[in-house]
Amino acid sequence: MAIQYPPRERLANVPTPLQPLNRITEKYSTPYGGPQLWIKRDDLTESAMSGNKLRKLEFIVAEAKALGCDTLITCGGEQSNHCRATALAAAKTGLRAHLILRGKALFGSDELPADGNLLVDHLAGAAVSVYPLREYVEQLPALFEYWAEHYRQLGGKALCIPTGGSDGLGIWGYIKCAEEVLADCAALNFVPEHLVCASGSGGTQAGLTLGCQLLGVASAVTGYAVCDDADYFVNKIVADVADWRQRYGQTFGFDKSKIQVTDSFIGPGYALAGPEIYRTIAEAAQLEGILLDPVYTGKAFHGLLEDVRNGKYRGSNHLVFVHTGGQFGVFPHRAEFMQYLDGL
Repeated sequence: MAIQYPPRERLANVPTPLQPLNRITEKYSTPYGGPQLWIKRDDLTESAMSGNKLRKLEFIVAEAKALGCDTLITCGGEQSNHCRATALAAAKTGLRAHLILRGKALFGSDELPADGNLLVDHLAGAAVSVYPLREYVEQLPALFEYWAEHYRQLGGKALCIPTGGSDGLGIWGYIKCAEEVLADCAALNFVPEHLVCASGSGGTQAGLTLGCQLLGVASAVTGYAVCDDADYFVNKIVADVADWRQRYGQTFGFDKSKIQVTDSFIGPGYALAGPEIYRTIAEAAQLEGILLDPVYTGKAFHGLLEDVRNGKYRGSNHLVFVHTGGQFGVFPHRAEFMQYLDGL
């Protein structure tokens, strides 16, 4: 079916490249009867490597402008890729950004200096409010309302964006990506049996899953959870699709049974990684020149390689890993990398 998209602010350099991972395929997939591995380079969407978040923000920024908003308020962890991308997208389009972060770091603090994404947030001119974990979790809706009211009192208007830009609006970004990656594959004369991504807020997987169904292809979409369990992501994807249907009057019959989530590789918790993740990231860099991150893509890619070796994808011909970006998240983990890379 022909997909009718809502207004979109052009921010990303798309289409992003689709590249074969020949050396990793030879080492990890071919010996186990697995597929040719490919990578969709959504880390190259532009705006300081804003990755998958930029596709969602194209539709979010267009909505903000249509509603007469002058400020984007969003939330996430101290090293949130989405918050950094929002700060940069706001700067590029003449909007203000206000980031509600959970963590401890303060810009310029000698004890906990801003690093990685947090540093970029400040460089982009975003207002940053950092809250302790418990206050953030228990009061997030109230914090959104507080800051939205703050900008109303200043005569402005804010659009509040959920974690990861993942809702019925942001989902459009990865519906469009599903269409793009399938066109990439068609140009190379194949249909991928599998599309794989990291799932952190669920929006990327929701868009890819819905997009494949809208386009009538049998490609299975699997999300590798980096936090929360499989049931959480299934419910989140169902909720995002329901929000999409309600917002845009869609009657498409989404098949919930096709949502596939693997939650076996989360490790110690969100933004926490074990030595196997750091080693996988290093190996991807050394074999393919691809840089992954310890929070999202490194965990998902490690899980994918483990499942390939265990025969999960045996008999498939082609698998595409969607690289959702996040390289700035590497740098706050410098000590762990140096600890675990000896002997590689």
